Amino acid sequence: MINAEVQRNDGESTLSLIRRFSKRVQGTGLIQKVRGGRYRSRDKSRNVKRVQTLKVIARREEVKELIKLGKMQEQAPRQRGRK
Repeated sequence: MINAEVQRNDGESTLSLIRRFSKRVQGTGLIQKVRGGRYRSRDKSRNVKRVQTLKVIARREEVKELIKLGKMQEQAPRQRGRK
């Protein structure tokens, strides 16, 4: 936990105190850290990854079977790199 504390000086206005506090908080880097993690998604668990991989494998096998039976056309491999 990072604490940012300021004491009011003699004759200092409230606006000046708030400005000084804001600068101190910015200096801690806490705001940047919070904003940086705003859209970060949580890592998927090992079990969730495993289930997704098994679904992908099952779907690929299903597509191969449909291609063999002639119920689905084989697609050309996608182009990689620059054209």
